[in-house]
Amino acid sequence: MISVKTSKRLTGLTSAIFTKMNQLKKEVEQKGRWKVIDLGIGSPDQPPSPFIMETLSREVQKAEAYGYPTSEGSLEFREEVARWYDYRFGVQLNPGNQVLSLMGSQDGLAHLAMAWIDPGDVVLVPDPGYPIYFTSVVLAGGEIYPMPLKEENGFLPDLDEIPEEIRNRAKLMVLNYPNNPVSATADQGFYQEVVDFALKNQMIVAHDLAYSELAFDGYRPPSFLETPHAMEVGVEFNSLSKSFNMAGCRVAYMVGNEEIVKSLAVIKSNIDYGIFLPIQKVAIEAMKYDRLHPGSNPISQVYQERRDVLLDGLQEIGWSIPKPKATMFVWAKIPKGWKSEDFAVSLIENAGVVVIPGNAFGEQGEGYVRIALVQSPEVLKEAVERIKKSGINFTNS
Repeated sequence: MISVKTSKRLTGLTSAIFTKMNQLKKEVEQKGRWKVIDLGIGSPDQPPSPFIMETLSREVQKAEAYGYPTSEGSLEFREEVARWYDYRFGVQLNPGNQVLSLMGSQDGLAHLAMAWIDPGDVVLVPDPGYPIYFTSVVLAGGEIYPMPLKEENGFLPDLDEIPEEIRNRAKLMVLNYPNNPVSATADQGFYQEVVDFALKNQMIVAHDLAYSELAFDGYRPPSFLETPHAMEVGVEFNSLSKSFNMAGCRVAYMVGNEEIVKSLAVIKSNIDYGIFLPIQKVAIEAMKYDRLHPGSNPISQVYQERRDVLLDGLQEIGWSIPKPKATMFVWAKIPKGWKSEDFAVSLIENAGVVVIPGNAFGEQGEGYVRIALVQSPEVLKEAVERIKKSGINFTNS
């Protein structure tokens, strides 16, 4: 092997805790005591609706499907995104310049900072937050300013606490509601504060709305772009991965401010050729069916049942966790006296259940674990029973 050092930016990238939990899972299973119940990674465990799979099967048989697509997405795809956004949120979009296809939300979230951030520029990132928010800034050579998400503030950042010096250098703020990992939600009042803050301080807002359709008890998450003047400062990411169980298809989009959309389109035109056309056709059919048959998507009921089975069961054994209004995750405070990573390791070793330590998502995540609702109700009941027998004391949780 030649003696060449990796780039300095690579040292800022890590998945250490995720790697450790996966390795520990393998070791526990090799011992033969448990078939581990994995509630770690948030990957949908259900297939898409049959008509979606049938559409894909039909589209891949077409010879014309195998040419290069365009990096911005077909006009047909962008038009359907615009129609769906109007149907779902009442937000009007120009498909010609306010919609951009993405190979999953992470594609766009990873590359947006490259279009706007230079060394020395600051990006405001939620802490705890989805790791790509931090990684994107490192890749762009920018500086991260973590915005603490605290339980006493409803897991919303306190914009007044951001120092003036940081506001003057910040060019981008990343938000995510309904939130991964903390499962919190935001209302229009908070979004109006964000818009006013961004206008006053001249910064871009990038809102990740990946969990817009995974909401419970009648709650319907709003779009950031519904807020007056939001289109002047921001863009929004949405995806079919969670909403339609199409995670492996890698199809998503960014919508909003024309100049911000254009900037990411330039980046993407230099690094990829866009989404395989049959996948775009499948996405079109999924959004169209959802739009023309309101209430036909069972996804929220599936996760609501899982939420209730898990949290009602944990409540009975003394682990009291508030029920989230949305997402496929539960953000759970752990018993006093534990560190997040130690607690998660103990659950694997003594219960054969995988969760992710909260500090994997940032410093403010210490004291919590994230539990993904990615197993059937029957398996979740088994997880509760194992946790009950684990020997962990939840009386002081």
